[in-house]
Amino acid sequence: MILSETMDSTTDFSAPSMVEGIAHVVKIDGNTVWLEPEQGSSCGSCASSSACGSKGIGTTASRLEGRRFRITNDARFAIGERVVFGIRENVLLKASITGYAIPLATLLLAASLAQWQFGSDLITMAATVVGLVIGLGISRVMAEHLHTRGDLAPLFLRRARPGETCGS
Repeated sequence: MILSETMDSTTDFSAPSMVEGIAHVVKIDGNTVWLEPEQGSSCGSCASSSACGSKGIGTTASRLEGRRFRITNDARFAIGERVVFGIRENVLLKASITGYAIPLATLLLAASLAQWQFGSDLITMAATVVGLVIGLGISRVMAEHLHTRGDLAPLFLRRARPGETCGS
């Protein structure tokens, strides 16, 4: 049996795969819709659940409010409606590299070069701080580039079916 015969003909393997989530429409402001992601079944059960979210208060409501995001209201959404949104996996990888790997790499590179060149702990610590600042600067420029291109924006995929959860 040929492998292509067993595959679904509608599957497009050239398209980047998406990480999907479900959110509720909580506010409509002109052509902008504010979405609040649904809390997953495991959300709130990890060790850092009290520190999750940008508000830092630790309540479920404040964590979800801090994660609100907006999309354009091209599909004429209604408040309370459930929608499925997605972000391409390669964008998540780029964002991770931008936010974590670049600052860490520049920090370690600067520290290693300083230790190798000078052999002084004080100079190495100073170079570590300089490397971190340079890495954060590079990350900021790259994040602005990703934002300007629209790569970081979640995409509306479809309206959620009744009872639909992430991964079902």
